[in-house]
Amino acid sequence: MSGQATVLVVDDEIRSLESLKRVLSEEFEVICAKDAGEARRVLESEIVHAILCDQRMQHETGVDFLKHVREVWPDPVRMIISGYSDSEDIIAGINEAGIYQYIAKPWHPDKLLDIVRGAVQLFRLQKETETAGIDMKLTPERVKRVVTEKRGAARQLFDFDRIVHAPDSPLRDVIELGRRAADFDISVLITGESGTGKELLARAIHYGSSRSGKAFVVENCGALPDELLESELFGCKKGAFTGAYQDRIGLFEVADGGTIFLDEIGETSPAFQVKLLRVLQESEIRPLGAQRVRKVDVRVVAATNRDLEAEVRAGRFRRDLYYRLAAFPLHMPALRERPMDIPLIARRVLDEVSKAYGRAVHGIAPDAMSRMQCYDWPGNVRELQNEIQRMVVLADHGQLEDRDLSPRIRSSGAPITLRNGHGNGHHNGHGNGHGNGHSVGATLKIQIEALERLMITEALDRHGGNISRVAGELGLSRVGLRNKLGRYDLRKGVSRDG
Repeated sequence: MSGQATVLVVDDEIRSLESLKRVLSEEFEVICAKDAGEARRVLESEIVHAILCDQRMQHETGVDFLKHVREVWPDPVRMIISGYSDSEDIIAGINEAGIYQYIAKPWHPDKLLDIVRGAVQLFRLQKETETAGIDMKLTPERVKRVVTEKRGAARQLFDFDRIVHAPDSPLRDVIELGRRAADFDISVLITGESGTGKELLARAIHYGSSRSGKAFVVENCGALPDELLESELFGCKKGAFTGAYQDRIGLFEVADGGTIFLDEIGETSPAFQVKLLRVLQESEIRPLGAQRVRKVDVRVVAATNRDLEAEVRAGRFRRDLYYRLAAFPLHMPALRERPMDIPLIARRVLDEVSKAYGRAVHGIAPDAMSRMQCYDWPGNVRELQNEIQRMVVLADHGQLEDRDLSPRIRSSGAPITLRNGHGNGHHNGHGNGHGNGHSVGATLKIQIEALERLMITEALDRHGGNISRVAGELGLSRVGLRNKLGRYDLRKGVSRDG
């Protein structure tokens, strides 16, 4: 169950204040203030989602108070409640105070609850989509419709099936485990080198889960010092520390009901780890400078490129936090461990980049692809994406060619080349090639797959894409050859009669 929202009720009539609290306490945490001064003191010390204020109060009207609130604490959704005789004055001040709803007396309890539910929903949707400056007159229904459309698009974009991999890729088992984990409300720890797609897998887990209708929030834990990281995750009150110039709603609260992705969790300090552990154990946060704790219902998916078990043994990472986060561990293999995925990823990226850049580049030459498969990609998929982008910009022909590759990739080893079935490639990189065209440092499996791909490519060229003739030359069955064509993304080289 999601955490309760906090509603500040301001009214100088005690009986009215008690009536409002009695109704709203069914669903919300209610803080009462008998005048504007007391309400300001509450706003200085607490995170508030919505304010319900009476118009007729001693010393200051509700509209004047909410005008000041809008300037100093713009986040809470503001509502005013009053008699019909005040309506003209209130309507005149609605725009200046950014009032979301005018509630006329006498109010009905069910109607009041509906209005406050809508205000809280609007607050949360605005925070989730980072639209705090949105016009407060916009209805929650309209905001919800926009957010729902975005979530639907994200669900399709980050589906497990969108994670590109070959049928025999080691990534296949990881994705299957991720699908299973998505069905259960369990903490997931994703390990792997930078650029392997840990966040992509985390998003797929979220959008494949029962929490997909709520927020997916990301925080890079290695990018901020402890105090700022606490402020980002748990929230803070204005003035809680140097640099806290305004109230901040923490990302744990933004993700209430959904998922928070804590990237680079291994970079956090032991002091911060203690605070995070308490949040995970108690399912509650305390914004910096605030007096009250807030209940939250959040699924945590964490990621790291460190060996956290080694960090635990070295005393740099808390053992209890590790086991709390790693209830369901997943490991993303490096790109060099899955060369069979490189043609598929490269083609997907090429299609997307060519369309985005308006370039008519629609293929990758075999020798360029061979060299890509021989390169070890220390930056993993992210490096491959950047390389394809660069090549598309440089390409002056209909396909990406070997000469378009970056010098570091071309110097890592020449692609294997075959003529009439005999290897005669050369090595042009480090001066220790032996006339066999292999890539220095490449694994045997990578070299064999690159050789196999080029043998098939050249046989297709010689026989015009005829499957029967190519299979006969290479000593393969037609079915076996077709499987390899799919594996190496070579189907475009096949003729219709093949």
